[in-house]
Amino acid sequence: MRRGAGEGAGPAVGVDAGEDPRQDVTRLWAEVVATARRTVADGLVVGTSGNVSARLGDLVLVTPSGVPYDRLTPADLTGVDLTGRQVLGTLVPTSELPMHLAVYRATDARAVVHTHAVHATAVSTLVPELPPVHYMAAALGGPVRVAPYAPYGTDELAGNMLRALAGRSGCLLRNHGTVTYGATLDQAYDRTAQLEWMCRLWLTASSVPGLTPSLLTEAQVAEAGERLKGYGQRR
Repeated sequence: MRRGAGEGAGPAVGVDAGEDPRQDVTRLWAEVVATARRTVADGLVVGTSGNVSARLGDLVLVTPSGVPYDRLTPADLTGVDLTGRQVLGTLVPTSELPMHLAVYRATDARAVVHTHAVHATAVSTLVPELPPVHYMAAALGGPVRVAPYAPYGTDELAGNMLRALAGRSGCLLRNHGTVTYGATLDQAYDRTAQLEWMCRLWLTASSVPGLTPSLLTEAQVAEAGERLKGYGQRR
C-alpha cells in the first residue's frame, strides 16, 4: 500500500472502491479523534492515557502515542495495516497497538476503545469478574471478566485480553483499565461508558456496611440479553 491522506497518495489498503476512499478515511479519522476527546471530557481517561481505533477494510486508524487529543488535527492521521505496519502518517501509533490489532484479528469489530476509567480500574483490582449487579451486563455478552495483569503494550497483555473477551464485547484489565469493541465507534464507546457505570454501581452498593448487593442469575442476564436485541428504533 502507498501512503495516503496527508501525503497525497492513493486509497488506503483494503478499502473498497467507491466515491473516494480518501474521504472515507478522513471522515473516520475525525470520528476517532472525536471519540478520543469524548473519553477525556467524560472523565474516562486523564491526559494521554487510553486510546481509540477504528477499522476500514484492512486499514486501522489509531490514536498516536503521547499526543493530547485536543491537539490532534486531520494532518495527524495515523494508520496501520493488520500486521501493525504503519501505512499512514508519521506519528508513532499508540503503545497499545498489539491489543487493538488482536481484537480486529479475532473478532468482527470495527472500533475499539481502551480507557483507564477510575471505577472500572478499581474493580479490576478486587475481583476476577464484575459481579452481575445490573442487567446491562448482557449488553457486553454477560458478566465482564478481568484479564490477568501484564505490562502495557505487550503481546502477553493482548493474549490475556482476548481470553477475557471470549463471548464478550468488553473486559477489564487488571490494575489497568477497560477494553470494549463494537460495530461502530459510538457502540464501542457506549459499551465503555456502560461498563464504567456498572463498576461504579457495584462499588457503591458494596460499600454499604452490613449489606451485600443482590446479583442477577445467569438466566436473568440471558433473558435481558434477548430483550436488548429488540431495544431501540426499528429501521
